[in-house]
Amino acid sequence: MKTALSIAGSDCSGGAGIQADLKAFAAHGVFGMSAVTSVVAENTFRVIEYQDVRPDIIEKQIDAVFEDICPDAVKIGMLSCRETMLAVAGKLREWQPQNIVVDPVMYAKNGTPLMEPSAVETLIREVVPLADLLTPNIPESEKLTGLTIKTLEDMEHAARHIHTMGCRAVVVKGGHHMGEATDVLFDGSEFYRYPAARVDTKHTHGTGCTFSSAIAANLALGISPSQAVGRAKQYINAAIAHAPGLGKGNGPTHHFYEMYKTYFGEENQNVK
Repeated sequence: MKTALSIAGSDCSGGAGIQADLKAFAAHGVFGMSAVTSVVAENTFRVIEYQDVRPDIIEKQIDAVFEDICPDAVKIGMLSCRETMLAVAGKLREWQPQNIVVDPVMYAKNGTPLMEPSAVETLIREVVPLADLLTPNIPESEKLTGLTIKTLEDMEHAARHIHTMGCRAVVVKGGHHMGEATDVLFDGSEFYRYPAARVDTKHTHGTGCTFSSAIAANLALGISPSQAVGRAKQYINAAIAHAPGLGKGNGPTHHFYEMYKTYFGEENQNVK
């Protein structure tokens, strides 16, 4: 069985963060493991507070995984501060894993900051060069580059700019763009576009976490980066389209829609 490690924050409401990552890994038949960087008290409509895990405990979690079950892919999510970033980057350099997917989480779905503004430079300097694939959305891409992104051509320009920061490939996600929800992948030589009809729903909590962990799972399975992004795009689109309608705000997606449809039938899924 292939394995994957999520290094990210915890979402007690289950729709984002490590909880979403582990569900996405499982939905792809990949054994998931975790190293918690922050404990976040949040639900579908607000972030109450978060507390960062001590850097040495983060390091020890990563060591505990790698010394026993070496992951085939690593997904990195919420790294809220410089100290956390340095701890994670140091361990990645030490263990040298393959298939590192970095989702530079800067804001919660409701706009609450989840990364200290002063830590962005550390992210660019220490973490981005370790990524085999970086998955920023449009606001995150604008923060990383200082560019204004309005068109698909702007997304490609931003992707090329981010690639110069040292990552092997970058996907600029188009969920915040008007019209089709088109993602743009730049692998250092070619651009790939992944268009999809926009789903009219507010239930998009954890979509970035889920998408990036689905890419990591596909990479762990030996799929090429361009195909991994395409498969992850199909997976997250179905998860959004069939969201279970939970919560008072931006509810979670349906991580196991295809599996539940197979085993329980679509009529028994209580999809709202």
